[in-house]
Amino acid sequence: MRHGKKINHLGRTASHRNAMLSNMASSLITHKRINTTVAKAKSLQRYIEPLITKSKTDDTNNRRIVFRYLQDKEAVAELFREVAPKIADRPGGYTRIIKTGFRQGDGADMAMIELVDFNELYTTAKREKKTRRSRRGTSKKEETPVAEVETKEEVVEEVKAEETPTEESVDEPKAETPETPEASADEGTEEKKD
Repeated sequence: MRHGKKINHLGRTASHRNAMLSNMASSLITHKRINTTVAKAKSLQRYIEPLITKSKTDDTNNRRIVFRYLQDKEAVAELFREVAPKIADRPGGYTRIIKTGFRQGDGADMAMIELVDFNELYTTAKREKKTRRSRRGTSKKEETPVAEVETKEEVVEEVKAEETPTEESVDEPKAETPETPEASADEGTEEKKD
């Protein structure tokens, strides 16, 4: 009975399995996404997540521990330089397994495993929405004050226009009050001329 044995042997010896997982982990780090079977993807996920967690603190000891598993200088360097800063604030769950269907030849269940923060479709789509919202928000805010300023200017111009005739009309009655007989005479002569 295999009670409590969580490791999937994948039909390989221990040395073959370790070499395969090491190579797959190096490929995943360098390419950010690989296609494999679901069983291998799940084993790779359990294999690589602790290594990515170790890469969060960049010191010699952690580099040596990760190198012991990967045996690839370029992959270790990329893990500590490029991958670790992107996943620094993520508390685990660095990889995503997406099932892609069945393999044509033998019908094996296939999957794509990828690093979560490096998938541009999921990450940039969300970020674009946020930036679009903020841009729209700022552009509306920018447009609104401009519109308000225009309306305020229009209102000020209308008020000035209304005040100007009012002032003239106020001046005219004052002028007409002392010259009432002359003003009426002038109006009468204008009416006769027309």
